[in-house]
Amino acid sequence: MSVNIDVRKVESPEADEIYISGAPVRRAPVKDQWQEIFAGIRKVLVSSEGHILQERIFAAESAIDSAYKKRLEEYGDIDDGVSPSFLICQEGLSGSIGGVQVHAVRCENKPDVIDFQGSLCGRVVKVPGRRYLTLSNISGSKTGSDVEQAEAMLKNSELILKRYNSDFLDVPRTWMWLGDILGWYSRFNEVRNRFFTGRGIITAGGVQRLPASTGIGLAPAGKGSCAMDLVAVLEPADSIKYLPSAGRQHCAFEYGSAFSRATEAMMPAAKAVFISGTASIDINGATTNVGNPLGQIKETIENVRAILRDMHCTDNNVVQAISYCKTAEVEGVFEEYKGDLNWPWMTVVCDICRPELLFEVEITATSSA
Repeated sequence: MSVNIDVRKVESPEADEIYISGAPVRRAPVKDQWQEIFAGIRKVLVSSEGHILQERIFAAESAIDSAYKKRLEEYGDIDDGVSPSFLICQEGLSGSIGGVQVHAVRCENKPDVIDFQGSLCGRVVKVPGRRYLTLSNISGSKTGSDVEQAEAMLKNSELILKRYNSDFLDVPRTWMWLGDILGWYSRFNEVRNRFFTGRGIITAGGVQRLPASTGIGLAPAGKGSCAMDLVAVLEPADSIKYLPSAGRQHCAFEYGSAFSRATEAMMPAAKAVFISGTASIDINGATTNVGNPLGQIKETIENVRAILRDMHCTDNNVVQAISYCKTAEVEGVFEEYKGDLNWPWMTVVCDICRPELLFEVEITATSSA
């Protein structure tokens, strides 16, 4: 086998959640790797009676077309028509495929599909007393400036949420996929800050109900500067816990980036702890260990573990983890360092939001506590 399929399952009387991470472990023909990944995911979903809530596919541009084809071939009747987020990364140590992440659910009610302007882009799932929404690959017009596209992306997400009597105050987690991130990240932050201020998420009094988030240098496949994924808790209302500061890091908004370090929300089977993209940054927002890949990797992982401790979680609670490495050389340092840290790792090579940042980690953890 040239790939690894990691499965983490959380069970409750109301639902099961299945977190699947499929990634190459060695170089092999791209079509063979895709076949193994998608066939492995299908096997897990069928055996667990699970339905996809969200899915992300990370690959170099040269491997994207074959991902579309192999996914359709292998998934067959489990494909509900909602497109995953196809995200363009650079080639890594195992070749042109970063991997596939799936969050799925088994419950009494099959998720309903969301159609927005003729595109199937998300799902709504109900369990007793609770209701959730996921969106994938939401973008705006792909012809305007990067700022105009970011504004449209956020507004389109808001329009979909409003259909379900919801808004961004119900969103514990976002992912911002930003092509050429180093060329316009500051402008993106300005757009997001204005949008959140206009919706009362950021107030003059300093109250912040900001989602956990990742903003990373991965372009959505096809034309366009940006796209986003999100998770929303439709019911019960006002059930999200926000941690603007957590672990060893202060509030990111203090240096202009509108996200919480972590959030906690009750999901279909258990509480989820969403830890934002985290890097080697000190309490004042300055990059540390500049030019030192191993130093950045060690500090980043300790920063994440500090947040886990704040949330009463351990390494065993981690159900999804992505390491973003600036180059394949940084990936090599990480592979040597991570050792037996048993997180369900997926490694993606791409730019991070600052030129000097070499490494970033995001995780999802679950806990019934």
